[in-house]
Amino acid sequence: MSKTRDRVLVGPSSFGELDSAPLDALSAAGLQVVRNPHGRTLTKDEVIDLLDGVLGIVAGLEPLDEEVLAKSELRVVSRCGSGMSNVDLDAAKRLGIEVYSTPDGPTEAVAELTLGALLGLLRHVPRMDRSLRGGKWDKRMGAQLQGKTVAIVGYGRIGRRVAEVMQSFDVDILVVDPLLDEKDVGYPVMTLDEALPRADIVSLHLSGEEQVLGEREFGLLKDGAYILNGARGGIVDEDCLVRRLESGKLAGAWVDTFDTEPYEGPLTRFDQVVLTPHVGSYARESRVALEMESARNLIEGLAGGKGSGRD
Repeated sequence: MSKTRDRVLVGPSSFGELDSAPLDALSAAGLQVVRNPHGRTLTKDEVIDLLDGVLGIVAGLEPLDEEVLAKSELRVVSRCGSGMSNVDLDAAKRLGIEVYSTPDGPTEAVAELTLGALLGLLRHVPRMDRSLRGGKWDKRMGAQLQGKTVAIVGYGRIGRRVAEVMQSFDVDILVVDPLLDEKDVGYPVMTLDEALPRADIVSLHLSGEEQVLGEREFGLLKDGAYILNGARGGIVDEDCLVRRLESGKLAGAWVDTFDTEPYEGPLTRFDQVVLTPHVGSYARESRVALEMESARNLIEGLAGGKGSGRD
């Protein structure tokens, strides 16, 4: 590869910002790196344009559907992250494109952020911080996590880790995952309809974009519940979420992923909502590990080897 200088596209605009080692690794392998020039997630037309003459991509969340893949000369897609909903895996297989991901990289970072956001919600930390900065000594009575019932919807790597860290707070865990039963996980496994009326906290950790919480599901929630979404924006009906917050039926929510990003919608009006700009994996250790693994997968894939996260 060092002689041919194969061109590769790096989709995530922040790739290599914390540590240049992933970019250095690509260059050291003889690859000519094409960077995302837009400073945000690429649109479909932008991806098609930037993939001209490119054999491999370190992919973020840019759309890699059948049309994009078919118009490209790609041999390898190396996803920097765990979710694959933006990549048409069937089309990639038909086109002979190898696809890799980094399924373990974001697990710890997302689990820790989920717990941190929840504790902040329960004890009103963001609200009191804003109040104190505004010159008010406004004490708010919070709630403990201990003794709460937590429904974990989606029990993959991240869902399992969230259960582990929350269990140390002596909570009751319910698992919603149609692919599992209780002997697989050690916790009660329920349907979503069974779990929602029982849960004080609903923590979403699914892949894919299919809506999970809509009008009907919100109607099943007990009053005073909390919603945590660090998975995908499309799985929660944002209009329904706003209405439940306006009615006071929901005690609060943490949202890290949105239908449209950057987000500027009505959820910003609610003091009982914690909003973060899609930063689940944005911990230094996790991010560098993700980027290094995705770089290695791309290098090995183009060399004809097998990366660590082949899909």
